[in-house]
Amino acid sequence: MTASVEATIHAADQALREGRLNDAIAVYAQALAMDPTRSDVWYNRGWAERADRRFADALASYRAAIDSGLARPQDAHLNRAAILSDHLFRPYDAIAELETALQLDHRFVPAWLSLGAIYEDLGDSEKAARAYQAALAEEPSNGRAHARLAVVAVSGGDARAAVERLRAALPAAPTVDDRADMLFALGTALDAQGLYDDAYQAVEAANWLARSVAGTEYDEVAERTLLDRLIQTFRRPDAPAARQDDPVPVFICGLFRSGSTLAEQMLGRHSAVVAGGELEAVPAIARRLQPYPEAVPGLRQCERTALRDQYLRERAVIGEGLVTDKRCDNYLHIGLIKTLFPSARIVHTVRHPLDTLLSAWFLNFGEGVSWGHDLREAARHYIQYRRLMAHWRTLWPDDIHDVSYDRMVADPQNEMGDLLAWLNLPWEDACLGDAPVSGPVRTASAWAVRGPISTRSSGRWRNYARYLDDVRRILADGGVEV
Repeated sequence: MTASVEATIHAADQALREGRLNDAIAVYAQALAMDPTRSDVWYNRGWAERADRRFADALASYRAAIDSGLARPQDAHLNRAAILSDHLFRPYDAIAELETALQLDHRFVPAWLSLGAIYEDLGDSEKAARAYQAALAEEPSNGRAHARLAVVAVSGGDARAAVERLRAALPAAPTVDDRADMLFALGTALDAQGLYDDAYQAVEAANWLARSVAGTEYDEVAERTLLDRLIQTFRRPDAPAARQDDPVPVFICGLFRSGSTLAEQMLGRHSAVVAGGELEAVPAIARRLQPYPEAVPGLRQCERTALRDQYLRERAVIGEGLVTDKRCDNYLHIGLIKTLFPSARIVHTVRHPLDTLLSAWFLNFGEGVSWGHDLREAARHYIQYRRLMAHWRTLWPDDIHDVSYDRMVADPQNEMGDLLAWLNLPWEDACLGDAPVSGPVRTASAWAVRGPISTRSSGRWRNYARYLDDVRRILADGGVEV
């Protein structure tokens, strides 16, 4: 029996390593049928189920791993918290999981960092700061904790203290990642103080370090090829006609740092709208359709229906009614979105190109934004993004509405009024208020959008104009007016 169980587990582990998630899950189930006490198998099955977006199943598997005596149950609680927070939008249940993990091991730094992040999403600066301070009590040189604590301080108007603490902590940074995290935060704090040359130098160093350890580099040729394929695949609006009872989902997209969060938060204050935040459902569907995008037009109606239902099930955990999906990089998938949801409305957020690119450069997005570490690469990426958006507009000109960040902060009533009218929603004064939108805000600008509307970041690029000559030239050569 033991040999049979071990062979089955080995086969499941192999399937998992090869990315065959369905096979791995099925074979783990076979192993557990033979020996349901194997906590490590329950744990790995939970990992595979989470990767396969079977979130309820993953929660159950992690719970079974805990109940069957997992050697480090705090790891399973941490993973349960991530599912509850990131995918099921249940932050308070996630907090409970993290608190349980910390009861088991008060020195468990990943739980303190996750707890701080959730409290940031919820807008509770005091609890977020306490969580990051607890992480630093265990790991005094933890770059992530120092960086996030500094951002919380800057949001509270204490940029000077943040700069002093970061400069004191930087020499002890144990890894490149830690140092990069602290330098990004230092740049943000210096910018808040108006020390723009120092801020630029800090962020330039941060991006150099982040790029040195990144697993991927920006590949302009590969990006251009992908966009060529998207444009070739979606050449005409030939999706089936919408039914009268079809949902009308609203997708908010555009480049990162283009004002998508502000647009969603203002729209989410409307009584008919639920702010859904950054949903992963559309990119997940795209990853499963291979080859993508060429597989999309050939989908049978039953397949389209199944994918629509899959998306709607994931969105249902947010709420009912008009739920916004603010996934910025969904601009890549507008052809897929309109294939599945012919009535979908696309809110496209735009901002001055130099402000957009500079704001992205000031943040460490990780490997998901490979162009973000070099402003010249960011400019070339911007040109490609503009090319694709121009194509989508030729196909669905009436279903894509631009929302300007710069106009929104300068004249919010008119810009929001135009958006509501386009969505066939009546005007509500609440959209211009400062009441918090229910639920967490997951974005690098979470603290900014919780406060009053401000024009401070509009035209921010002028503070760094002396460093942007190459970027302006690349944009101009690509036909982008700056």
